[in-house]
Order: sequence, then C-alpha cells, then structure tokens
Amino acid sequence: MPDLSQLIRPGDTVMWGQSHAEPVKLMRALVAHRHTLRRIRIFLGIGRAEVLAPEYASEFDFLAYCGSGANRKLARAGVLDILPVHYSQLPALIGSGKLRIDVVMLQVSPPDNNGRYSLGLAREYLVEAVKHARVIIAEVHPEVPWTYGEPYLVESDIDLLVRSDEPFGDISVGAPGAVETAIGQHVASLVEDGMTVQTGIGAIPDAVLAELRGKRDLGVHTGSIGDGVAALCEAGVVTNARKTIDAGITVGGVIIGSERVRRWAHQNRALELRGTGYTHNPAVLGRIERFAAINSAVEVDLTGQVNAEMVAGTYVGAVGGVCDFLRAAQTSRGGLPIVALPSKAGVHSRIVSRLSGPVTVPRSDGCVIVTEHGIADLRGLSLAERIPRMIAIAHPEYRERLEREARQNQ
Repeated sequence: MPDLSQLIRPGDTVMWGQSHAEPVKLMRALVAHRHTLRRIRIFLGIGRAEVLAPEYASEFDFLAYCGSGANRKLARAGVLDILPVHYSQLPALIGSGKLRIDVVMLQVSPPDNNGRYSLGLAREYLVEAVKHARVIIAEVHPEVPWTYGEPYLVESDIDLLVRSDEPFGDISVGAPGAVETAIGQHVASLVEDGMTVQTGIGAIPDAVLAELRGKRDLGVHTGSIGDGVAALCEAGVVTNARKTIDAGITVGGVIIGSERVRRWAHQNRALELRGTGYTHNPAVLGRIERFAAINSAVEVDLTGQVNAEMVAGTYVGAVGGVCDFLRAAQTSRGGLPIVALPSKAGVHSRIVSRLSGPVTVPRSDGCVIVTEHGIADLRGLSLAERIPRMIAIAHPEYRERLEREARQNQ
C-alpha cells in the first residue's frame, strides 16, 4: 500500500474523481495513513466505493457538492459539509483558490503508444484541479478506457504513480418499472429528431434514454455518460450530425456505468470528455440550438419551484448542473427544459404545495414538469394557471389534498 504521508501535508485539501472514476486503491491508502496525516480536507463528488466512514471525521473534514451515493451515510451522520454551488462555478472557484486544491488523486488509463495517460472516466473539475494542485498522485487501472479529451499526462507530470486492479463493482441496471417507463414515454414524446440531449444519472434518465430509441440523429452534450447513451450511439440513434457545436462528437464530463460503456468509450474518437469549464459553461451551452435538458428532482411545488437537494432534512442530491442545463435549454432556440420525477415516493407526494427543502430551481425558471401521469408545461403560465396543471400530473390519491392546500395558501 503506497505511503502518502510524504506527499500530503497537514491542512491540505485532497480531491479525486467521482463514482467509477474514484481511485479506490489510493483512497484506501489515505484511510490507512489517516492517523499520520493530521487533519486534511477531502472534496467529494458522487461516492461509489464504501471506503470512507463517518468515524474518520476525527481525522478528515468531508466537503462535497452532493449527498449522493456513498456520501449519504456521511450526510446522515452529520459529518458532511456541502458546497451548494452551480457546477459551472467549480472551475472558477478552484482557479481562484477559493476552493483550494492541494493534492489531486487520479485514476488513469494505461498509457498510449506516445506514453500519454488519459484521465479515463472523468475530466469535469479535475481539469482545473490538475492545473493548480501542488501534488498529482495517480493509479493506473487496466480496465480504465483511454478516452479523448485533455489533459493527457506523461509520467513526469505525476509525483507518485501506482498500479491498481481494484474491482469496479458495477451497479447492475434493471429494467425500468411501469412508472419509469411511463415517464420515459412522456419525455420521449417531447424530444424531436435532431435535438441535442442532456440527461442525468439514475432510473428516470435510463428510462428516458430507453424510450428514445425511435428517434433519429440525436446529439449528446451532457455531464454524465452511461450505458444508455452508449446504447443509443451503438444503435445509430445518436449521431451528433445536427449539433450546432461539436458536430459528430458526443461530449460529456464523466462516465458512470458498467463494463459496456467503458468498452464503448475506449479509444472512441466520436466521444470526448471535457472539463466542467466547457460542459457546463453558459457561453458554450448558449451556442447549442434545440437543446433538451432532462433532469430529475426530489420534489416540485405547485408553482414550479424545484427541490433537487434534500429529503427529510438530509442532503441527498445536489445543486449540481441542473440550473446550468435547464437555463440553457430555456434560452436555446427550440430548446426543452424538462424536470422528470415520479409522482410519489412511498406514501409521500413528490408534487407538493410547499417544498420541504431548499429551492434549487426557482419558479422564475418555469420548466416542463413530467410525471407518469402526464406533462405540465409551465413556460409562460401565471401562478394561478400553473396550479391546476401541476395537480393534474400529481398522483390521484393526493390531488384533492393539493387542491385544498392550494386554496388555503392563496
């Protein structure tokens, strides 16, 4: 196990890639040497590997932009601090030093014939962090695809290079249920041939992508790329032929999925992973016409306010890129800003009269809200006009209560 104590100083902030781009061997080494590192801060994205535990808060300060995946146990234990910023802001925060990154731990592919290591499964905020970090530590994994998109590193760029064969532990994606399929069908009815699509990760985006198989010449410009995007590319549905920027190229920031998407991504010239300063940049997104941004949420109120962050007082989601992408779709010529979610979770309605958490997307960014019960296009509607549209797509067992609460709140 590599000794990181000679490279990481007390008070340093350490960052690494998220989800399948986590450098698991290096993470385990960090935990193993935590008693000698003397208080460091760790910036986290979506957690996949079960390496970090709440009890490590005696040595580590945990900071994250999200409460997703393995971060959830840290959030529930009250040891996770949240940076509630738009994804598009992360590069500037890192570059200015407001979010100081001292050490970057990377997972990289084996080198190509020119000795260049690819960042493999993620670029995102790592692009900016690599520019400013004092120390770069990397683990080479034989199953990490060599993907296009700068920066590429050579051995002299890396302060410590180790080899890893930690298993990826892919999460199996089952067939979508009836609710997810219905949502996917509603969303697919709105997406036209030739549109450029952005989706998030999870059951709803997977169901949406599955229902897009009948479309033609779709493009992709997104944050995360998974098995669903790979399947559409292999089926010839995604060609990127009609994109107004990056024609012919699928653009994303991170790959999250199974061995299938890693195999598809390896040395695929029709795929480029780019930094957050490109994928979420408003100036870049503003050049995309017919941009369909498809995102999910925890809950939406009757006026169109969206909570994508908290459930029952626990941080489970993120501000992330939801506003970046939805606002881009709002201003895109022929664009489509969609928030898709099931109408209920357990015994709780997800269409509510009042949000139980923060307002991630304000009602001034009125979107197209989709549940399994239908579509509510809030664009251009007054508050009074929105309420019946939202109640109509709520679960039937909650509609009467929502109508009553709407009258009481007037």
